[in-house]
Amino acid sequence: MTPPLETMLAFVAASAVLVVVPGPNVVYIVTRGVTQGRGAAVVSTLGVEAGMLVHVAAAATGLSAILTRTALTFTMVKLAGAAYLLFLAVRAVRAAPSGPDAAPRPARRRASLFRQGFLASVLNPKVAVFFLAFLPQFVRPAAGGVLEQTLVLGGLFLAVATVSDLGYALLSGSVGRRTVGAVRRARRWRDAEAAVYAGLGVALAVAGTDDA
Repeated sequence: MTPPLETMLAFVAASAVLVVVPGPNVVYIVTRGVTQGRGAAVVSTLGVEAGMLVHVAAAATGLSAILTRTALTFTMVKLAGAAYLLFLAVRAVRAAPSGPDAAPRPARRRASLFRQGFLASVLNPKVAVFFLAFLPQFVRPAAGGVLEQTLVLGGLFLAVATVSDLGYALLSGSVGRRTVGAVRRARRWRDAEAAVYAGLGVALAVAGTDDA
């Protein structure tokens, strides 16, 4: 059972408004694009959306409700996500060229970029809170098939988010290709990349469930 057409249209419109506004995922993707190029940003986007798919499935099956109602579990997942982002910050610093004749290191392999985007997304419990708060607003229990409705709505949200995030990825990749040329600039972009990841990690670590 799918939600009524008018409900799905309203949901898509609301989703578009939400995903266009830059959030942590967009910051993560844009940072990849500026520092490592368009291809890295696109692959990272696919990883992020795959992580969100896990949250959609969890919300539909009720796992997210358990996660957000158990303070210890929420905190453990949150700290794991924050630690991972800080780990990425350290890697960005170490990847920066250090000598006057050093060349920027090549972009990481696609599998690594996808995995990092996936983990950064799936280890963010605030995404679970968001889906639990947002999806039920458009589910119509009287129509039956609550699980099916939730999955359909989650799929629609992912489709909208993917289109928007890919737009950011392509744009940031173009900006990065034009601005990152010299070694000094590459170093500054790597430092900026590290700062972004560290900032996201700290923000996630100090956030509560009501901050999602």
